[in-house]
Amino acid sequence: MSSDPKYPIGNFDKSMIDPARRAEYIQIYSELPEKLAAAVAGLDDNQLDTPYRDGGWTLRQTAHHMAESHMNGFIRVKFALTEDNPTIMPYDEASWAKLPDMSLPVDSSLRILEGVHARLTALLRGLSDEQFERTYVNPESGSWTIDAFLALYAWHSRHHTAHITSTRERNGW
Repeated sequence: MSSDPKYPIGNFDKSMIDPARRAEYIQIYSELPEKLAAAVAGLDDNQLDTPYRDGGWTLRQTAHHMAESHMNGFIRVKFALTEDNPTIMPYDEASWAKLPDMSLPVDSSLRILEGVHARLTALLRGLSDEQFERTYVNPESGSWTIDAFLALYAWHSRHHTAHITSTRERNGW
């Protein structure tokens, strides 16, 4: 673990993209709903509305962001599997984090993650090696294989959960 509150598990490194670690990454991804639910369990509204770092999102915004990001990820994989190298639509995460639905209880996003992760985990476990090589293009970050997506989202799952758990630890919650 890093002592940097912005990157508590370190930055994503593209060298983490490794088909040999595919099963490990699918397992990490599949466990996010349960791990995130445990991370936010028992937090009151004041605690949920605490930023994980100066200038960072609140714990509530972080939980909602994860649902939004992982819904988008699910759609990106579906496009990559059903279209030839599609260009996906990026979105402004920071602007989304300011919209009124960010004040909702985190349970709404936990339920979204539970469904999205169940579906995508089942899909990923059923793909062939060739399907993991299928690609999509993000206009902001270039071409991504499904293997690369999986490595990134396994990291993303751990990264944002660590924002919440490290905030709890620092504050003695």
